[in-house]
Amino acid sequence: MVCGAVPITPPASRASLLGKEGKVLVGLFCALALFTAPALAANVAGGALGGKSFDPDRALEFSQSVIGKPVGDYAFRDRKGRQVRLADYRGKPLVVNFVYTGCFSACPTTTAQLAKAIRAAQRTLGPGTFNVVSIGFNLPYDSPEAMRDFARRYGIDDPQWEFLSPFDKQVPQLTADLGFQYVATPAGFDHVTQTTIVDAEGRIFRQVYGEEFALPLFIGPLQELVTGKPMPTQSIGDLVERIRILCTVYDPRAGVYRFQWSVVSSIVTFVLMLLGGTWFLWHEIRKRRRAERLAAAGGRAVR
Repeated sequence: MVCGAVPITPPASRASLLGKEGKVLVGLFCALALFTAPALAANVAGGALGGKSFDPDRALEFSQSVIGKPVGDYAFRDRKGRQVRLADYRGKPLVVNFVYTGCFSACPTTTAQLAKAIRAAQRTLGPGTFNVVSIGFNLPYDSPEAMRDFARRYGIDDPQWEFLSPFDKQVPQLTADLGFQYVATPAGFDHVTQTTIVDAEGRIFRQVYGEEFALPLFIGPLQELVTGKPMPTQSIGDLVERIRILCTVYDPRAGVYRFQWSVVSSIVTFVLMLLGGTWFLWHEIRKRRRAERLAAAGGRAVR
């Protein structure tokens, strides 16, 4: 509120001259400020939506419309003030979410839930198989220092998770590329709470919604991206790890991902049947060829 943010304290001499009339004027000024504050905030906010009010249905529709589209290459500053680019994260799946550091309701809840989901995904897929970035969109307040404090405040110290501050002029196009819309209000910002999963080539693969979400909605797309991409197997260990990821499935009763031995046994059974069938076919072919050779040799001996 204007009165609370910018207190006006006239000199004592002027206050004594104004008397009751002065107090009435100050009261009217505060009332006018309180009345106009929401409209002013909406106009300042309009940024992403051009001054329009926030429509969750349209925001959700817009969020879905960018799936399959490439995300441009944007420059950021990380928590240490170093410049990085979005292209630096290519080659692995990337998880992106937007926050603003002045948020004390949705953003902390979303960050805490995302941290749990990330830990579960790392246990399922292995560490280093994907990256995560949280981007501040409320500039100039979401500076590298503010983003560093936000991460520290909520105990985020994962080396694969970075907190980035974009450059002001890029924010409208950046948020548009990722399907994120927002509008400012006197209490903060209205927006759809979304987590975006980007594939290794920089295309939007999936949107996950809500402050809390079921793990398969988050880990499933990442697992699909990790296992669907050709990966060089440089050792037996790489092959075993790939099989482990493929055979890890969600247990709805426990609410966690588990290594499914039944899947392994099915694969082993299939491989053994395939090998057995191949051996039997090879053996029958050899047997027939031997019989044909014997028959041919016998015919020549009779003549």
